[in-house]
Amino acid sequence: MRSFMQIKIYRGKFIAYAVFVVFIGLALGALTCAVLLDQWVGNSRNEAAGAFSRVENTLQYDADRIEAFMQRVYSNGGLVTDIRCFLGNSAEGYLTSRLQDSHYNRALVSFPDDIKSFLSNGGQGDITQVSLHTAQEGNVVRFDNNGNTSFLFRLPNTDDAFSETIQKGFVYRKKLSDPNQISRQLGEFRFLVSSDRIFKTVQNDHLSEAAAVSASGDVYLIAGSGGKAEELVRRAVADGRTHGYLSTGFADRAYFVTFASTEFDYRFVSIVDVAPLIRQKANVLLIVFLIVLAAMICVLLLIVYNLREDANFLRRIINAIGRAKTADFTPVNRARYRKNEYGMIARELDDMILQLDKHIRTNYLLKLKQQETEMKALQHQINPHFLYNTLEVIRSFALVNRADDTSDAIATLGALYRDIVKNENIIPLGSELNLLQKYLKIMEFKYPKRFYYQFNVDEALLSLPTVKFWLQPLAENFFIHGFHPESEFNLLVVNGWEEEERFVLEIADNGNWIPEARLAEIRGKLSRGDDAPGDNIGLRNVYTRLHFFYGAGFGMTIDNNEEAGVKVSVILSKEATDDVQAVDRR
Repeated sequence: MRSFMQIKIYRGKFIAYAVFVVFIGLALGALTCAVLLDQWVGNSRNEAAGAFSRVENTLQYDADRIEAFMQRVYSNGGLVTDIRCFLGNSAEGYLTSRLQDSHYNRALVSFPDDIKSFLSNGGQGDITQVSLHTAQEGNVVRFDNNGNTSFLFRLPNTDDAFSETIQKGFVYRKKLSDPNQISRQLGEFRFLVSSDRIFKTVQNDHLSEAAAVSASGDVYLIAGSGGKAEELVRRAVADGRTHGYLSTGFADRAYFVTFASTEFDYRFVSIVDVAPLIRQKANVLLIVFLIVLAAMICVLLLIVYNLREDANFLRRIINAIGRAKTADFTPVNRARYRKNEYGMIARELDDMILQLDKHIRTNYLLKLKQQETEMKALQHQINPHFLYNTLEVIRSFALVNRADDTSDAIATLGALYRDIVKNENIIPLGSELNLLQKYLKIMEFKYPKRFYYQFNVDEALLSLPTVKFWLQPLAENFFIHGFHPESEFNLLVVNGWEEEERFVLEIADNGNWIPEARLAEIRGKLSRGDDAPGDNIGLRNVYTRLHFFYGAGFGMTIDNNEEAGVKVSVILSKEATDDVQAVDRR
């Protein structure tokens, strides 16, 4: 690991990858645990829904049996008679009335026995108490867990035996009407369905804490015990939601779900404490944690392997670049091939160093010498030609005996020639313009009052480095090809200005145009670097020298002016002039 941790870029990458992997791992682990917890809570919710459904079905079954019993009562006159005897009487009064109303040829019908056999499954059903009430009192028939029957007579309607709480059970009220006169009410039946027997069927379900809550707020605990469970049930009912979470401590929560009965006046509440549920499922969560941890470790090991391999190649690349900068071309073992960009670059750099060493030893120095020789040959080709022309001017002055002008011309020629033969090959553009001005002054001696020149060059161009004596051949072309000796106004203008990304130097005259075909030929030869013998030697030499000096940042255009004459524009990019150093070009 140390091999790539020492490289800053890979150290940062590893830390970023590690943080990302840990974050993703923790997020996936937390998400998986949340999904599992939601599934477990969902299972508890489904169990609670099943338990509530069974309770509802049982209550509905008892309600249906009570309705069937009431229909049985009205369809059996003997049963109605026995019920009327039972209503409002004491035990002796009930028995006496039964005997008085009996017929010897008919069997006596017993209201308590009929209830026990039909309605309460022999006393073993959910209905544990049936009471028959007048306006003030009621008589009670009870069935215990063993199926035994007991009676209570003439209890006030306010007695505790008739209190309606969910602790005892659910009370069904049915009016007892006179079969002969339906509008006349004889009394009221009250059927008590025991909560213990109803909810006993769901106590074996996997319910952590469950309860039934009446509309008055009474709580019957089905599962769980203690005041804490009852408090949570009351909070769940008071919450108003059908399901959700309740806070039970600093970080503990309990999930609740409530079901409201549509037929019976109560709510079924189930509560799952999350903390015990998590402890119960700790083994599953531990397995999830170990799987996520193993996945994160595997991903980090894979990242380390790839970063280490890439770091080795990058270190080799950096070493190769350092060797190239210090010209250390000592052969080394080739980089191991790898099918990615780093491996390809490392191998290519090794090959490049070998080829560069060979290139420097065989070609590069030779080309530098060849370029230097060509530059000197071009320089020497121009100087004698100019000197011979200047001497011819002086000879012409001497022939017409103009001694003063001849003296000035010789003095100017001497100053010009001294500047030409100096050792400096690279001079500022301002000095090159001074050389051109001396040459043009000599030409003024030759063509007095028929030739004029003008310089309009920005100061920003005067300090630019350039090769010596390239403006004179451009001006000389004007005197050879465009000058009109019979004209009284021959003009040569040199303009120079700075633009955003380049410098422009323009030499324009008012002489003859160049035919378009000839102009196209000249442009083609310059662009191709054609060295074939012929005319335009001076123009081609100027182009070649400047191209050698400035490289790709140099450009030259030759155009005809709109009115008369030719315009030569030299374009120098600022990037090229910044890169040019005089000491490197000498």
